[in-house]
Amino acid sequence: MSRRQRLAALGVCLILVGLNLRTVFSSFSAILAEVRADAGVPAWAVTVLTTAPVACLGIFAPLAPPLARRFGAERVLLAAMAVLTVGLLVRPTTVPGWGALPSLLVGTAACGFAIALGNVLLPGLVKRDFPHLLGLMSGLYTTAIVASAALAAGFTYPLLAATGSWQLALGAWAIPAAVVALVFAPLAWNGRDPLHTADGQGPRLARDSMAWQVTLFMVGQAMMSFSVFAWLAPILRERGVDGATAGLLASFSIILQMAGSLVAPSLAARLTRQSAPNVVAALLTGGGFALCIVGPLGGIWVWAAMLGLGQGSLTALALTMAMLRTHDAGTAARLSGMMQGFGYGLGSTGTLLVAQLRAATGSFTAVAALFACVGCFAAVFGALSGRRRFVGSGEAEPATERVR
Repeated sequence: MSRRQRLAALGVCLILVGLNLRTVFSSFSAILAEVRADAGVPAWAVTVLTTAPVACLGIFAPLAPPLARRFGAERVLLAAMAVLTVGLLVRPTTVPGWGALPSLLVGTAACGFAIALGNVLLPGLVKRDFPHLLGLMSGLYTTAIVASAALAAGFTYPLLAATGSWQLALGAWAIPAAVVALVFAPLAWNGRDPLHTADGQGPRLARDSMAWQVTLFMVGQAMMSFSVFAWLAPILRERGVDGATAGLLASFSIILQMAGSLVAPSLAARLTRQSAPNVVAALLTGGGFALCIVGPLGGIWVWAAMLGLGQGSLTALALTMAMLRTHDAGTAARLSGMMQGFGYGLGSTGTLLVAQLRAATGSFTAVAALFACVGCFAAVFGALSGRRRFVGSGEAEPATERVR
């Protein structure tokens, strides 16, 4: 296989991997009411099952760089897809004498571990192998990630209706993960050397202000994004929207995310500064989510559109900052590990706060105020991280290094 053919195949595989990195979140939320009713899942477990996956992304993200140094990034990514397949298969099974809850917890944790590795490795691989196409490839793989959420949000409820089984509706998402693992296996097994810098090399991220600004931007993005994945459909259903329409609204919003995630990285890569798009995306997301919760139902499709366009752009921009604010693939991967470790770890508090506020107040109204504030928080750090600076140098990006 020539180098050009290998790059084309790798690009396709990275996009296919992205198509499986969010199904675990939106598939569960789409049929949460049915799972609770049939499996007898208690309220505390619902909180855990909506919070734990995001927390796992933060807990396990730091493991990706050392694993990639030891085994190679492609092989670790392949292993992650295999673990994801197993986790998706385990999640809907029932343990005799124990019920469905243990499998839901174990399978969800396994999926979180696998997705954490994929989240960190994808930006580094794009930085390493597609430095001349950062905007395009960032847009394509983040759009694939968003599409995975859209597919799960839109098709899980119809699968439940067609089969009459929530286990089959959830377990079906293991099929595309297994297919991608099989397709990627030959390429990954013959992968290149690890993309990461050795331990102790590169800028010290913990002491770098730009690294922290990018990380806090990621925190705000993660708090909103995963709360939307976990709670948008239940919020809409509590407001009186039927299950099928709630799924369609969630899917519609996520489809618009695809448009935002495809366009935003290419636009950002062509700008000298990314502060303006970062701020607009953050405010659209926070405002759109708040309006979905408390805005008039007559405008729900407009609020869902605002949320979708904003969230897709915000997710893509946050991930793209790891590439635009670094000099090399190794630093990009390390920054990706840091921002996703802290971002998803702290971002998981978003889903937890939604559950706690709902339990404490009896409604989702307070959640609207929370995410309006989170949107403003993300906007502040989006403006800071969008400045024309490099992690590790604090200097303006040289004209010769600008991403086209």
